[in-house]
Amino acid sequence: MTRPLGRRLALLVAALLATAVAACDTAPDEPAFVAPSSAAPSGSTAPEPSPAAYAGWHDPASAGKPWGDKVKGLLTFRGNPTRTYLGSGPIPKTKPEELWRFPKTGGMCRPSVDEHGERIWCGMGWTGQPAVFERDGRTWLVFGAYDGKVHFLDATSGERILPDFTTNDIIKGSVTIDPDGFPLVYTGSRDDYFRIIAIDGDKPKELWKLSAYAVKPTLWNNDWDSSAIIIDDYLFEGGENSQFHIVKLNRGYDANGKVTVKPKLIWNTPSWDEKLIKDAGHKTFSVENSVNVSGNTIYFANSAGLVQGWDISGLKKGEKPKRVLRFWTGDDTDGSIVSDEKGMLYVGSEYEKKNARSKQVGQLMKLDPSKPDDPLVWKIDERNGGTYSTAALHKDLVIFGTHAMDLVGVDRETGKVRWRHHVPGMGHGSPVIVDDVLIIGDCNAGWLYAYDVADTAVAPKLLWKVKPGACIESTPAVWNGVIYVGTRAGQLHAIALR
Repeated sequence: MTRPLGRRLALLVAALLATAVAACDTAPDEPAFVAPSSAAPSGSTAPEPSPAAYAGWHDPASAGKPWGDKVKGLLTFRGNPTRTYLGSGPIPKTKPEELWRFPKTGGMCRPSVDEHGERIWCGMGWTGQPAVFERDGRTWLVFGAYDGKVHFLDATSGERILPDFTTNDIIKGSVTIDPDGFPLVYTGSRDDYFRIIAIDGDKPKELWKLSAYAVKPTLWNNDWDSSAIIIDDYLFEGGENSQFHIVKLNRGYDANGKVTVKPKLIWNTPSWDEKLIKDAGHKTFSVENSVNVSGNTIYFANSAGLVQGWDISGLKKGEKPKRVLRFWTGDDTDGSIVSDEKGMLYVGSEYEKKNARSKQVGQLMKLDPSKPDDPLVWKIDERNGGTYSTAALHKDLVIFGTHAMDLVGVDRETGKVRWRHHVPGMGHGSPVIVDDVLIIGDCNAGWLYAYDVADTAVAPKLLWKVKPGACIESTPAVWNGVIYVGTRAGQLHAIALR
């Protein structure tokens, strides 16, 4: 029999009330459940809570990741403060072509004097990695070269965005772009000075410079090879004057919207100590590698192999840095210190002095800075010259390029050499790995090689090679699948699939 609609509704309400009463009778002490207002809809996943902001200077867990999110790009040598961000793909798996070169004719050359006398220097050398970044709706490419100039190019066309900025000597190292979005470029030159250059006008403008002789004592020369790091308005930079420097930048803008800086050198320290002078047996020291910042510690090394870590946790409160790590490799350590997500350090040294300490600790090494009295985790002897370049982290490997022209893949945990691959003519540039493809240059015939390193258990497999010019001593930059690399023939080349 079909009941009237009103009767059916009445019966349904009565049944629901009975069920509710029964539930209350059987569980009188259980509170009623009230869904929180943020509960996810049925069938969806509740949002993860936002991770707490890192309280220190630079989160070690960001190893391998871009340097923040304010400016997209490769902003410094090896991309970030731990020297572990190597660029963005997709990397071509088949042979690419040259898109453009700069300059179109001639070369970036000038004379310069060093301990070997006056020579003509051309192109880009160690480390010589261009900065490439997004600004005002276009991709910029900024680099210093052996012509003593900083160049500002459109990365798509190779045409100048701004006129060149000219210094009075060659530029060997890699520039740094301000990571906080201020239109500033930081660069050194062999002409005595480290500079801050504004790029928000119709031509680059020098805002400040620091002389290599502004601090004392200095025990080497006037060059600035290191690529600076800027965090929270502080600049960290080492010099071949043998000192390490911290500068408070005081960045801002004037009434016309133009960028300003009022830098103040707030701290410096020698890269050596009396014990090093005694052990090394000389007094010529320099800092050529680029500072590493991991956690609350800055790390750098010098030309006698003294690795130092300085705690800067109290810097913003006016406290001076405190040395928390001292480790001597025994020989020149020019490659930058690389650190992983756990804060472990990977260090490569040359093998020139052939002293007892070099033989004891090897030339490729992993250090645990949490054990300052005995930080050496593992070491590998590489006594055919050691290494001049900076290591690259790739999955469970650390990959070194050696003076003997070998790529060496080392298990990060155990220190076991997984494989060794010879690259004829390989220069002192540092390996770059993006999309499981390793890029490295050759300083003999001038080849640029690409290797498949997806499987870390086997030696690299050659994917392709191209020959943009002469000796490739510098480190390539990779951004959005385009490879930018300078050669000693005097030009910079953009290489990709058309």
